[in-house]
Order: sequence, then structure tokens, then C-alpha cells
Amino acid sequence: MRMRILCGLGAAALVALASPAATATAAPAVDAAPAVAPEADLAYHGHLSMTGGRVDLRMTPQNHGPSGIAEATVRLRWSVPLADEQGLPAGCARTEVRTVMCRTGALPADGWGETITMAVRLRGAPSEVTLGIDTVWGGGAVDRNHHNDRQEVLVLDTGDTYVF
Repeated sequence: MRMRILCGLGAAALVALASPAATATAAPAVDAAPAVAPEADLAYHGHLSMTGGRVDLRMTPQNHGPSGIAEATVRLRWSVPLADEQGLPAGCARTEVRTVMCRTGALPADGWGETITMAVRLRGAPSEVTLGIDTVWGGGAVDRNHHNDRQEVLVLDTGDTYVF
């Protein structure tokens, strides 16, 4: 076996020739342009209210663009555990004791998604709860503005509506 070591610009390449009969030449390297991920700017707007350990949530995802995405996943993380049994809407699943994840569906550039509506029962009847909202997966898009897709909302057990 013959081996040649080629060095250039601080990088080393190893070329091995299996036999002298091997006359095939390597294909020239093609500089493929790196794939550029689309850019989206996701946000969530809605309102919450709580009465007797039940929290009503109505939230609409928004994409400020510039690219549309086929799907995203939003995480809803409660500061207290959820009751064992929940009636969650289609596209939402409980992933931990305090966490629910929901699919947003398609989010066009500079457009709104489908509204997510749910009522969750908290374990016990706390006087307040904080809901953390953030994007877990943005459909493969890059979101450079996390000021509007990561937020926390404090909700008191008063029946009042809290807007975010």
C-alpha cells in the first residue's frame, strides 16, 4: 500500500492508493452552498383566567415573518402541577407534570395561526399560578427575536382576565 500525505494551509489531507492498478481519480470537491434556514419571528398572544384551580387559556400564535412555516411547537409550563386528568385539545399533549406542548399548525409569514383554547385543572386550588410560554420547535426556521415568543404570565385566582 502506498500513501501520500498532502499538507496545505495548515490542514492535512490523507490520500491512500489501494494498489498501483487503481487509476481512478477522485472527483473534484464541489463547494456546495450551505443550506440557509428560513427566518420566522414567532409570538403568542392571548388571555388567561383562573377560578378554583381551573385555568382557561385562549392563545393565538403569530408569525411576524419574513418566512412562513408549516408547523411549530409551543410549550406551556405551569408553576404548579396539573391535575392528573386533563381534557386537552387536539394537537396538544401533556409531556410532564407541569407541562403541555401544542402544535401550532401552519404559520404564514406576517400571519396568524389557529387559536389554541383549553381549560386545565391544577392540582389543588392555588391562589396564583405562573404560565411560561415558549417555542420549543420553530419548524426549522431561525427566530432571532426571542422577546416575543418567550414570556411568563402571572394569573391570580380571581376570575379576572390576564392578557399577554
